[in-house]
Amino acid sequence: MSANSGAWELSGVLGRSGPAAPEDGRTPNPTNGFARHLAPYYPCSMRTISVKLPDALLRQLESEARRRRVTKSQLVRASLEQALAEGKEGARVSCYDLARDLPGKVKGLPKDLATNPAYLKGFGQ
Repeated sequence: MSANSGAWELSGVLGRSGPAAPEDGRTPNPTNGFARHLAPYYPCSMRTISVKLPDALLRQLESEARRRRVTKSQLVRASLEQALAEGKEGARVSCYDLARDLPGKVKGLPKDLATNPAYLKGFGQ
């Protein structure tokens, strides 16, 4: 009985060309005892970037990642997606949305300037 009976040899590590067939007739495992993960880890292609953070922000990131039980990368991705989505909504803000708190703020003008038809005669002509 050989020293490797019942076990597969690691190709490259032991200097042999591939896994040896077990003596009990089983098919050799091509993963050499390691689980093969056929699907990609991420659902899409991921690129790596570096981000420089102040110590306080890094501590907050680590703490929040532990609290949510996610990785720091997952938390950063989710935060970026949320911030960028909010930016798109902000681009759709109308002039009215930006200035709706301004009517009646200018001193000396009537408070109903925009709604009273008497003030609108000849407007836009």
